[in-house]
Amino acid sequence: MVVADVSVGQLIWTTFFLFMLAAFVWLFVVVARDLFRTRELSGWAKAGWLVGLIVFPLIGPLAYILVRGLTVGSAEDAAARAQLSRTEYERYARGVTNSTGTSPDGPT
Repeated sequence: MVVADVSVGQLIWTTFFLFMLAAFVWLFVVVARDLFRTRELSGWAKAGWLVGLIVFPLIGPLAYILVRGLTVGSAEDAAARAQLSRTEYERYARGVTNSTGTSPDGPT
């Protein structure tokens, strides 16, 4: 294909198609990320949603957003992750302190 054979209309449609493809992939990734981060669903429910996302690629992410909503940027989600990180660090610090007799930050 020679560049002179491509019209402006074809270039616009190709650009639009690539943009929509990128948006679709981004939406799928965001929904899958939200699906695996949620703690309210059981493993079977997550598997069912994932199958629905794969079998119905255009309707699946939209249905997930309408039914479950996205909690990706919510304050509750960030607070829950911060609390989990704090709890894991405290558990690690207690384990290190108990095994060595000193704190993880150095001798006290």
